[in-house]
Amino acid sequence: MRTNLFFKVEVEHERDEQPERLGREICRQIQKFYGVREAELTNFTKSEE
Repeated sequence: MRTNLFFKVEVEHERDEQPERLGREICRQIQKFYGVREAELTNFTKSEE
């Protein structure tokens, strides 16, 4: 059986830090720790506070 899980993750980061890089690292960690078959960043939005 295979199940797709969709997450919304909000992170705080420095202005010069790239959201794409953060997304890749989160995907890498999910794959490593949970043994998932595939993880990908499909979209991101920026929020100025």
